[in-house]
Amino acid sequence: MEPFAYIRATTLQEATTAYASHPGSRYLGGGTNLVDLMKHGVETPGTLIDLTRLPLHDVEELSTGALRVGACVSNTDLAVHALVRTRYPVLSQALLAGASGQLRNVATIGGNLLQRTRCPYFQDVSKPCNKREPGAGCAAREGPHRDHAVLGHSAHCIATHPSDMAVALAALDAEIELYDGERGTRRVAAADFHRLPGEHPERDTVIRPGEIVTAVLLPTVVPGAVSAYRKARDRASYAFALASVAAVLHLDDGRVRHVALAFGGLAHRPWRATTAEQHLTGAVPTDEAVREAVDAELAGARPLRDNAFKVGLARNLARDVLSTLVRSASGGSAPTGRRP
Repeated sequence: MEPFAYIRATTLQEATTAYASHPGSRYLGGGTNLVDLMKHGVETPGTLIDLTRLPLHDVEELSTGALRVGACVSNTDLAVHALVRTRYPVLSQALLAGASGQLRNVATIGGNLLQRTRCPYFQDVSKPCNKREPGAGCAAREGPHRDHAVLGHSAHCIATHPSDMAVALAALDAEIELYDGERGTRRVAAADFHRLPGEHPERDTVIRPGEIVTAVLLPTVVPGAVSAYRKARDRASYAFALASVAAVLHLDDGRVRHVALAFGGLAHRPWRATTAEQHLTGAVPTDEAVREAVDAELAGARPLRDNAFKVGLARNLARDVLSTLVRSASGGSAPTGRRP
């Protein structure tokens, strides 16, 4: 373990001032990812700025019916919150699918969003990795890469983003609230918060240096909308997704008024399936319509040597989740026949 300084911030301004005053510093939430990376030598911050004493521990219902979730709320507390379980089941299910109960009790919402990839080449400092050291190369491309990306990857990085929660937030059209001591507060759509690797895989998100994730904003739920999260993994607990699906669906007179679909485990960020959404919006959601929409989305997949199975896995997950939601939104009976 490399030596580091420790600062416990009590206000947002104190935290951002400490960050600006200590080059190479990092913000600390629950520490379930950052501390592990420090043990591996992947992260070597000179200073840790502890944010857990900041007043960001509440889940607040706004006058609009939306929810504002403080960034220091634990994964467990959010997953079991009564309003989340009833209004946003896709989010509760995603949180409960991630990690172990012990880790969920410590991990924070803000830290979950900012966790790094679990790519083994990134975590092994003896291997070249463009995400860890820009320009070093990507050992994963030639080594075993069964768990890696099939969508949106680049020559520089084929890692996937590990968060289950972030996939649900992308499908919910949530927003991430960020605070900067100089610029104040801004909001970013959850679906746009994480980046594809491109030529700069070291940049996981659009967050600016020194910014703090202060909250997640969950939009007002449309009456009659249904949602669900499904995850495929190598074992039943404490494993990252090979592929996952978060979906939100609202039917009006038998047609799709609104649909949101996001994939996890397939790309460097949660993958919002806009092509599939466009195919389904306004359509009668027959089995054929769902199949065509999902197939259109995954037509752009570029599987690698070891992970072509992910495309079929994601296809089957998405079809099953959407078909199940259609039945739920239709009162238990799915539309039949061909799409008009």
